[in-house]
Amino acid sequence: MFAGQTLTENFSDIRAFAMGERRKVVSDAEWRFRMRGYGYNLRKTDSGYEVARLPQNDVIGVIEA
Repeated sequence: MFAGQTLTENFSDIRAFAMGERRKVVSDAEWRFRMRGYGYNLRKTDSGYEVARLPQNDVIGVIEA
């Protein structure tokens, strides 16, 4: 998986990348759209956002709200 321009399997790197992308946008819908472009699906839950790898849609972690 890629986070930015580096290949990583470390969820903390992916979380940092996702939060950096969140700071660039004005809405959650735009954030989810951008992350899909990078190959990640964000699904809102009661505890935060589940992050899944596309196209398999395998959950790799949760970003707490």
